[in-house]
Amino acid sequence: MIVKTKKYQLTPKEFIKAGLWSIAKEQWWYIVFPFLLGCVAFVLPDEKWWFIIPAILVPALYTLFWYIQFLGASQMEQSKMMFERMSYEIDSRQILIKLNERQGSPVKWEMFKKVYKRKEDFLFMMGRGQFLLLPYKIFTENDLRFVESILNRKELIAK
Repeated sequence: MIVKTKKYQLTPKEFIKAGLWSIAKEQWWYIVFPFLLGCVAFVLPDEKWWFIIPAILVPALYTLFWYIQFLGASQMEQSKMMFERMSYEIDSRQILIKLNERQGSPVKWEMFKKVYKRKEDFLFMMGRGQFLLLPYKIFTENDLRFVESILNRKELIAK
């Protein structure tokens, strides 16, 4: 069975938001460890600013760095195709990303590391900062269940 979705256009705002979410999910320690460093300030009250300032700056600068990366990627000429209206054909072998009836690009399931089933969409992770975002609204209810069963069979859904 092949699942054919409705056409969907990813906006740069959704791209940046999903990208920052994926980085935070994969690299959470860049926020937790500086926070723990800031907690050391309460043990050493004389030297507290040496711990508090990096605890604030490191996560802020790291988030800013990734925000700029995703914002820049959304503005580049090479990535304009990502923000066009596309439809998707999903089966047990691959996901076919179709720009129109003649132009398409297959993505094999082996390219995905994991898939996050979020409140409103699937986030297919390929690598750091590389992902495919498919909202539930482009699927019918039966198609959504079929895609979930494929993801469970492939053991891609992150717990």
